[in-house]
Amino acid sequence: QVQLVESGGGLVQAGGSLRLSCAALGLAFSRYTLGWFRQAPGKEREFVAGISWTGDSTSYAASVKGRFTISRDNAKNTVYLQMNNLKPEDTAVYSCARGPAWESRVAADTAAYAVWGQGTQVTVSS
Repeated sequence: QVQLVESGGGLVQAGGSLRLSCAALGLAFSRYTLGWFRQAPGKEREFVAGISWTGDSTSYAASVKGRFTISRDNAKNTVYLQMNNLKPEDTAVYSCARGPAWESRVAADTAAYAVWGQGTQVTVSS
């Protein structure tokens, strides 16, 4: 059974940093695009960042570019999201997701992602 388990969320002041982790279980991890998404209360789920199966390609939402960094460690079956200079508007539940296999282009569309984690809460206070 495929599972994605996020960790690392919490409460942080504006300007602070957090690193989210997503561990993949029961998954041929290294062949898939992986993405991070977030959903704030009353809002649609939105793409945050994605990384290709090789790690050579990354993509970011305009709102986080320059502040967030996605990376992966295929030996540990884990994808990370380093979040710096956090803002109150970054408050949301962050989820990781498994995208297509063997793709060099990183999709931002939620429809391209078939397996989702439960999410971890990130709260940024002003």
